[in-house]
Amino acid sequence: MSDMPADPAGRAGYAAGHPPRVGFFTDTSVCIGCKACEVACKTWNEVPEDGLRLTGMSYDNSVGLGASTWRHVAFIERSVASGGTIPPEPPLLTGGLPVPPSSPEGGGPDVTGDIRWLMSSDVCKHCTEAGCLDVCPTGALFRTEFGTVVVQQDVCNGCGYCIPACPFGVIGRREGDGRAWKCTLCYDRIGSGLEPACAKACPTESIQFGPLDELRERAQSRVAELQRAGNGKAQLYLDGEGNGVGGAGAFFLLLDEPEVYGLPPDPVVPTRDLPTMWRHVALAAAGLAATAVALSLGRRR
Repeated sequence: MSDMPADPAGRAGYAAGHPPRVGFFTDTSVCIGCKACEVACKTWNEVPEDGLRLTGMSYDNSVGLGASTWRHVAFIERSVASGGTIPPEPPLLTGGLPVPPSSPEGGGPDVTGDIRWLMSSDVCKHCTEAGCLDVCPTGALFRTEFGTVVVQQDVCNGCGYCIPACPFGVIGRREGDGRAWKCTLCYDRIGSGLEPACAKACPTESIQFGPLDELRERAQSRVAELQRAGNGKAQLYLDGEGNGVGGAGAFFLLLDEPEVYGLPPDPVVPTRDLPTMWRHVALAAAGLAATAVALSLGRRR
């Protein structure tokens, strides 16, 4: 997949000169778990309430992404005794914004000194190779001029094919509705020159929006800063094209391995082998047709 063009909008048929590809860079090192992004997303997009219940999952009342949760802030508790080591205090952002509260020993989000807290705002990845878009039979899912992937609700027939096609479990069908819903990266806002609601509401700049090329440069600089400060596990997730989804319109700075955050370490779009499969089918069909013709001619003789 790494040899695929990095311009999904161009491949989707948009003419030269279309807007640059935009997306999200989420820096989990400065996420404070305030859930302002969740509230802003629901408010702007009129997403129904979801998660007003005790789940037994720490303070994470919304549990995960779905039809009625397009932004999800995960609260991840890691026992230091079981390997959730506490790294040094993450440095301040360039703008001097505060980092999450830490224990007296230092080390990022922490409650007691025995528990390490990781907080991360998750969202649709707007993949370069989007399985959800590949399998949609009605054209309800489409690629925008910004390279993002959006569901047209008036076209969706609720078949649900897109749900297992997403390697990140982002899409869901809404109860009582049946149609598929997910983050649109605020297509209506960015088309008017505004930033998405979640990025606008984030008080620590954990969620950053802009052209992906600019965000990648900023993210690489931030990782280097964290690693110099002693955060050896600081890494970028989905920042390049050399992965199983061909790149993404949303990538993340993580302070631990992707699995700790509930993210697949090697995501693969299920439809990536479709062209090869169809070629094999075509060859097999041609072989069968040739055999049938040969048998028919043999009988005539």
